[in-house]
Amino acid sequence: MRLLKDNSLTIVLLLLFAGSIIGQWLTGWHVAIEDATRHGQAAISLGTYTASSEFLSSGFENWESEFLQMSAYVVLTAMLIQRGSSESKDPDSPARDADLAEQAMKPGAPAILRKGRWARALYARSLGIALFFLFLLSFVMHWTQSAHAAAAEAKEHGDAAVSTLAYLGDPQLWFESFQNWQSEFLSTAVLVLLSIVLRQKESPESKPVAAPHAHTGD
Repeated sequence: MRLLKDNSLTIVLLLLFAGSIIGQWLTGWHVAIEDATRHGQAAISLGTYTASSEFLSSGFENWESEFLQMSAYVVLTAMLIQRGSSESKDPDSPARDADLAEQAMKPGAPAILRKGRWARALYARSLGIALFFLFLLSFVMHWTQSAHAAAAEAKEHGDAAVSTLAYLGDPQLWFESFQNWQSEFLSTAVLVLLSIVLRQKESPESKPVAAPHAHTGD
């Protein structure tokens, strides 16, 4: 029970993810069946749909925008501030990670901090780097799978298929990306601004309920 309690946030989020992607998977499959029926084609099996470019592209398209938003947010909040927001560091407080060489000697500090200057510098930025790498990976998968889907559609209509590399310049690819990116950045900006004047009891994403509006950080 202690293990479940200590990891309850991750567990619940993963369960919500599983439920959502299963919903996307099954409803997308039914959409594919309806599309095949309209075109007089044989119904696609669930297994075939799972490996299809249509399903993979739609999944990676969404993950791409999420990882872009998170990587940008992690990096931007390290450099910029929003006074009064719980999502911002306090500009009037001393730098939290000013002397990593000294902090590396503290009990419980990650061992990599004692591996030298470059190791400390890399580890100090590892969260943003990891999230950006996941964004790049998701973007590449979105791009290539969308290219395969577009090529298959072109073949069905007797048109010449565009190469995967050429599809990188296709407006449809960037339309799919930008429509997700804009929503991610908007929702994040709304959270930053609303956290100045609104509260959520006991949430680390909110200032204490009784904190002044001018209070910055948690």
